[in-house]
Amino acid sequence: MADQLSPDEKFNLITRNLQEVLGEEKVKQVLQERELRVYWGTATTGKPHVAYFVPMSKIADFLKAGCEVTVLFADLHAYLDNMKAPWELLELRVKYYEQVIKAMLESIGVPLDKLKFVKGTNFQLSREYTLDVYRLSSMVTEHDAKKAGAEVVKQVEHPLLSGLLYPGLQALDEEYLKVDAQFGGVDQRKIFTLAEKYLPSLGYAKRAHLMNPMVPGLTGAKMSSSEEESKIDLLDSKEDVKKKLKKAFCEPGNIQNNGVLSFVKYVLFPLRGGFSIKRDAKWGGDKVYSVFEEVEKDFAAEMIHPGDLKASVEVALNELLEPIRKKFESPELRKLTSEAYPDPSKTKAGGKGVKAGGGGGGGGGEDDELAPSRLDIRVGKIISVEKHPDADSLYLEKIDVGEPEPRTVVSGLVAYISQENLQDRLVLVLCNLKPQKMRGIESQAMLLCASIEGEPRKVEPLDPPEGSSPGDRVFVEGYESGKPDDRLNPKKKVWEKLQVDLKISDECVAQWKDKQLMTTLGQITCKTLKGGNIS
Repeated sequence: MADQLSPDEKFNLITRNLQEVLGEEKVKQVLQERELRVYWGTATTGKPHVAYFVPMSKIADFLKAGCEVTVLFADLHAYLDNMKAPWELLELRVKYYEQVIKAMLESIGVPLDKLKFVKGTNFQLSREYTLDVYRLSSMVTEHDAKKAGAEVVKQVEHPLLSGLLYPGLQALDEEYLKVDAQFGGVDQRKIFTLAEKYLPSLGYAKRAHLMNPMVPGLTGAKMSSSEEESKIDLLDSKEDVKKKLKKAFCEPGNIQNNGVLSFVKYVLFPLRGGFSIKRDAKWGGDKVYSVFEEVEKDFAAEMIHPGDLKASVEVALNELLEPIRKKFESPELRKLTSEAYPDPSKTKAGGKGVKAGGGGGGGGGEDDELAPSRLDIRVGKIISVEKHPDADSLYLEKIDVGEPEPRTVVSGLVAYISQENLQDRLVLVLCNLKPQKMRGIESQAMLLCASIEGEPRKVEPLDPPEGSSPGDRVFVEGYESGKPDDRLNPKKKVWEKLQVDLKISDECVAQWKDKQLMTTLGQITCKTLKGGNIS
């Protein structure tokens, strides 16, 4: 088919449904001379979900237009992005991604023999690539690196250097994969512009960039691997698909941030060329649409009921997912899934860590999965609070955490909270850090607070649920059965790695990776600091 298309027709197919193209003229120029070489990369972190059908449908367009397409499994990027994929699981997750992406492409009729699959560490650890990383790091400022990754790399209060390297590596991938264009979501635009700015400084060509819009998830926000309610997993059962679609945001007549409508536009129409609404005859009967704008128009006019839209999408989606489910029924792929994504609630602190291909560290609790159950967080009651005798900015607190004797805690809260507001109140205390001396007095635990940076900085202690008592255990939803470490190894920075995902939600609820911090009596909260960090 591609041989029969003109360069203009190929360009239209390559760019349809994209939100933005940087370097249109370059793409057109290449198409006049030969087929376009393009790559799409995916960091092998959380399980791919149905939103991955959006880039898959564009890959189908690229192949129809005759493009030479490379799919990059960016394993090193997955580790650099705040260690979203632990080092010992990288190889397993690459294997999972390769199997599931290939299954997706097969389910939509994309011929795999036309694609090239590459693993990032196959070339990113070479001498030449490593030297280019150093060359690039001598040119890119910390400001530009942080700005480039702002919408892609996980943003934390104290970013790791690895996250600053991420955008530069993604830029270098364009040169080492020898492509004309990189394809990705519009959330990667700043990384793309960094590549356009700095690759020529290394003597490499500037590439074109093709950007998909960001498709809303089922909750109306971005579909995220870490937010369970926002996405449908590729291996979800028909029952789970029905349940999640039923709860999806889809107000009558509302076409804004509607994940269900977006799936129809960016997946079903490009792949099938049409969409059928299934409904009872008394509501107008079935209707077939050949253009998405008509679906959107009828939904906006409330001629399509949300229930009928969801039911019709459910049918179409299950048709796409069924071949993937069947492929993953094999014992080999079931085993791969469980090893690449071990159930964190079943990970036992002090047990042996999962290894991949003989890699990873030695056994023992120090190399286990970073599960929040390793933290010994308890409700405490402040019995007394006074100024540190040798430091005006520090309080010296005695806190009852359910032990025979109260613990001594040194905290830097003088500038934020008065002694009166701390005395006799219930707080949250991290009890298994290694004690350390602060201005000559040993602090035996850490008082946990919500904070928001700024001028001035705002800080509030976390609040346990009403009726709590000193010593009540605090756990993360889904990790109730895990056992805390006796003492966190400071060299392994377990607290620091887990702490970056501790946040306050827009409802002032304490969360770790969108899962609630709780006691058996209810949620952990704070008074006012929505979106704050916990430290």
